[in-house]
Amino acid sequence: MSGYWAGILAILCFNIVVAYSVFLPAASGQLNLGAAGFVAIGAYTSGYLSTDVGLAMWLTIPLAALVTGAVAFLMSFPILRTRGVYMVLATFAFAEIVQGVYINLEVFGAAAGYPVDAYAGLGVIAPVALGVVVVSFFIMSTRFGLSMRAVHDDERVAALFGVNVRMTQVTAFTLGGLVAGIGGAIWAHQFNYVEIQNFNVMLSIFVLLYVLIGGTQTAFGPLVGALFFTLVPEVLRVSNDWRFVFFGVMIVMMMVLRPEGIVTRTMTERVTALLTFRRGTAAKP
Repeated sequence: MSGYWAGILAILCFNIVVAYSVFLPAASGQLNLGAAGFVAIGAYTSGYLSTDVGLAMWLTIPLAALVTGAVAFLMSFPILRTRGVYMVLATFAFAEIVQGVYINLEVFGAAAGYPVDAYAGLGVIAPVALGVVVVSFFIMSTRFGLSMRAVHDDERVAALFGVNVRMTQVTAFTLGGLVAGIGGAIWAHQFNYVEIQNFNVMLSIFVLLYVLIGGTQTAFGPLVGALFFTLVPEVLRVSNDWRFVFFGVMIVMMMVLRPEGIVTRTMTERVTALLTFRRGTAAKP
């Protein structure tokens, strides 16, 4: 495999992980525009533990996830008091605060950035991304995942059926922060350098688009969205100057034709029913 495609696949793995960090809160009705802030915390934490403390990478990644998850847990209480566009603005403000803090911390290199010793590579990043996907699918298949979907559809009805809405939202937001910390950690160890300018509002917007275009109704959505936004621009590279025009038109068409996302719950149910029917037909003598 060429170094170019290895780099593309590494970015794809990062995009998939961060997409699920936004999907988990979104599955319970929370739009998070502060993903870049949580990713930055995970990246700097893992980089510091690796470079200054001297811990092995297999320790720095989960520790960075735990630290970021703890920050998300603490931030969930004030943020989840807001609703709708105010929640989006609150999470956006959080990311801006994180960026302002790190850009002034000399211990992390301030605006110049922070070097990271241990290198990950695809051999580490790909299994981590696969693990995040598998765990996310598992979460959505549990009773807690059902509670998340119920809260997403209607909080009041979910509460009437005995769902602890507040606990569900806090847990989903915390899990999203934990996964974002994993994404930041693999970024730090893949590129061996952390610069706060990389974790800006554009990253938060793009990751939110991965989830919204892919679909928030099933765990397939962020995976499809990350694949679409990472690989399609590379395929369109043959058109040179026109590739961004074509890509923009494709996004607009997706929003018009598939407002609920590329993958919906109804689609997955139909595919599952079709596969079950074919399997049952094939099993008959």
